[in-house]
Amino acid sequence: MESVGACEERNPLLEMLDGFAKALRRAGLPVSLTERIDALEAIRRTDISDREALKNALGATLVKTQAHWPTFEVLFDVFFSIREGPCEGIDDTWLDELAVADSVIARDGRPPAQSEAELAEMLMAALAAGDLGMLAALARGAVGRYAGMQPGRPVGGTYYLYRTMRNLRLEEMIDELMAGSEAQTPLEIRLEREEFEDRAEMLRREIEAVIRRRLVADRGHEALARTLSKPLPEDVEFIHASRDELEQIRRAVVPLTRKLAARLSRRRRQRDRGHLDYRRTFRDSLGFGGVPVEPKFRRPRPSKPEIVIIADISGSVAAFARFTLHFMYAINSNFSKVRSFVFIDGVDEVTHLFENSDDMETSIMRINTEADVVWVDGHSDYGHALGAFRDRYGKAVGTRTSVLILGDGRNNYHASGAEALEKLHRRSRRLFWLNPEPRSYWNSGDSIMAEYRPHCDGVFEVRTLRQLERFVEQTF
Repeated sequence: MESVGACEERNPLLEMLDGFAKALRRAGLPVSLTERIDALEAIRRTDISDREALKNALGATLVKTQAHWPTFEVLFDVFFSIREGPCEGIDDTWLDELAVADSVIARDGRPPAQSEAELAEMLMAALAAGDLGMLAALARGAVGRYAGMQPGRPVGGTYYLYRTMRNLRLEEMIDELMAGSEAQTPLEIRLEREEFEDRAEMLRREIEAVIRRRLVADRGHEALARTLSKPLPEDVEFIHASRDELEQIRRAVVPLTRKLAARLSRRRRQRDRGHLDYRRTFRDSLGFGGVPVEPKFRRPRPSKPEIVIIADISGSVAAFARFTLHFMYAINSNFSKVRSFVFIDGVDEVTHLFENSDDMETSIMRINTEADVVWVDGHSDYGHALGAFRDRYGKAVGTRTSVLILGDGRNNYHASGAEALEKLHRRSRRLFWLNPEPRSYWNSGDSIMAEYRPHCDGVFEVRTLRQLERFVEQTF
């Protein structure tokens, strides 16, 4: 790779790498300067004519978790799909072929010469044979014929992908291939269908990549990166997440809690070391000629806090409470005791639903079906719920207890019950309120956060896993 170093000054690949790293950071990936240097060194030692090897080398140096990989893949396709200005000694064949194909379509928008019937016939043959090279070529032809891409048109890649896939009718092709299959047993039939579906998925991904390349040629890397970039699982808002995003958040909770639990444990061990005991240190140093070889410390009493969680599980905030309960129980080794309560207009303890259970999802489902949280009509009533908690479970809160209240503070115009919150605050060690709504929404409509805030040690906007992690890290 000496040739790469010899022409670094005029190789746009290096500028593209810099833009790529900045786009990753804008998307939320923690890419440091050291990792960018590692990525540059990886490029020096990689045959960049092998696109897959280049992708893996950059992924190994810039991506830290599996949850970040999809975002990395999208941005990689954007920044390393077309590269102009070849550098001597570098094989640009694969880039040149794509660039020529893309420029023809971008220039006049004319579809390839094949008819729809010919394209369908060739696609059927490629799916049946598993010919990946032919599928890649047909993906370019399908985009040219069906996507209807026009230079300068402000349309997202999802629309072009939908138009292309709708016209290809891959499900009908798979059904036709299965009709002519020689598979006999149910297992053979299922395996063969799954194989065809995998090939169809490869075609879909290739079509998506072709569309990205053409959009890059039309709009540029930076503009397209901003358009296609999706929030990471830890940056998705709980109350606005789609079903797929909620599943991504659920998968992201586990590695996030492991990391945070380890960090909290390490911090507690350092804190428990205590303050320097000057008298003991001086006395011990006399045996070493007055040199304090082994400093002595005053060991403090263990300060593992107790946690009481009181969570609103009504309506849209249910997803927020679900993941927060999941998160807190995943790091409960850092607390001497964790007790959980849920409410709507009534309140009930659900700690026992988490005990001796390895399946958090089952425990969360049981909360929704078994918890007695409806008092009158099943609409949020913070005033009654807080009063009921004070009367029934007030003894759960003591001087070592940190109380977390999870909810949006929208009370449906009922009485606030702020006096009950004030009494809980006085009895507790600390009381925090976590709200999944943006601060700009607080105290609008039926939100009465202004009445609760004076009785809290802190009120925090917690809309994402990243904000939840930051709160726990800073508070405990």
